Amino acid sequence: MAIRFEDIKEFIGSRVLWDDRADLFTAEAAKLIRAKVEERTVLVFPQVNLTDAEQLTITNAMGEKIRLTARNNVQSNDGDVYQVTLDEKINPQPEYVLGTFFWHMDGITVDMPPPFATLLSCRIAPDKGGETEFASTYAAYEGLPNEEKEALEGLKAVHSVRASLSPIADAIPEKHRERVLSIGLVKEHPLVWTHESGRKSMVVGTTADHIIGMNVPAGRAMLIRLQEWAAQPAFSLRHKWTQGDFVIWDNTGAMHRAIPYDKSTGRMMHRTSIAGTEAVAA
Repeated sequence: MAIRFEDIKEFIGSRVLWDDRADLFTAEAAKLIRAKVEERTVLVFPQVNLTDAEQLTITNAMGEKIRLTARNNVQSNDGDVYQVTLDEKINPQPEYVLGTFFWHMDGITVDMPPPFATLLSCRIAPDKGGETEFASTYAAYEGLPNEEKEALEGLKAVHSVRASLSPIADAIPEKHRERVLSIGLVKEHPLVWTHESGRKSMVVGTTADHIIGMNVPAGRAMLIRLQEWAAQPAFSLRHKWTQGDFVIWDNTGAMHRAIPYDKSTGRMMHRTSIAGTEAVAA
């Protein structure tokens, strides 16, 4: 086989191996990689050292490319590649990146299906912190006791950027705090997403503010318990970045977060995204 896969943990994560680097850019590889992302949630390509053009080649081969960028992010490279950094010369409002220190799913508060996958290349790896953690909400749902699965059926949560940034709201300069907190839409999503494939995952993370029909304390307590359940070691994976690493994950079945790091580390990631093909459905 031109490329092959090694499982990292029982329920999440595979490492991608290859003999000839050119084999990563074939149509056959794109099909295998997409299928493996759907199966294993997270794929790690160690020190593959992709250029932006190569990352876009893989992105386009796997599905329709989509831009998920803040309007005020100053790009110094291809506009289709988002630079994830705390460097204010590139990102003058780093609050969006600081918000990634907490469990979330991409694209939950936009008026389109959530992106199928996020693709991230490491250009500068910090010496301390900056790892990315992933938690499979497919595996977490499947691991719930049957009575808890039944209790979740039919429940919906309200999602917003305001909720996701609430842990860092005090760190946002007051002059533009309200504008930052009010970006995106307020969306209602079922707690349990029944995918077209028949598989089910949970839609949780810091964008989830409260559960419709439940009093706020009880609903928020449930949302935190579900996050904690999904983040337990059996269902989660922490990746320690090395320069040149490339990771793809199924955004429709995983939460992710960055371990906090200082902006002086220069951590730099290049991100692309693949459009989703289905809306969140009960």
